[in-house]
Amino acid sequence: MRKQAATRQLDVLKVLELHSKPMTAYAILDQMKLDEPALAAPTIYRTLTALTEQGRAHKLESMKAFVPCRCDHHASVPVLAVCEECGIVEEHDGTPILPQLKALSEKSSFQATRHIVEIHGRCQSCAA
Repeated sequence: MRKQAATRQLDVLKVLELHSKPMTAYAILDQMKLDEPALAAPTIYRTLTALTEQGRAHKLESMKAFVPCRCDHHASVPVLAVCEECGIVEEHDGTPILPQLKALSEKSSFQATRHIVEIHGRCQSCAA
């Protein structure tokens, strides 16, 4: 039985939300194959593409992994703080820096289609 795209998206989001750390597409696939053994990687990639385009999930470009969106920032910038020790990702609203990012892009006539800021370091728990 083939699931509708909206149902598949909810399934993938549920997997992401149940994990405290970023997940690769293959880790999501492995988790979902427990219930759907015939599920294939292209389905997960298509679903993740749709979720990131909708702003319901974020791709950590540096890690090729995904996290669910935890903020309401339709016209802003997600700022993802990644702890390099424990792997947890904190999401912050980067609205105040959006004008600066736009100004930087405009200097070279670059037309940005999306903004995602990743900050790598150590979270408060790991830094203590």
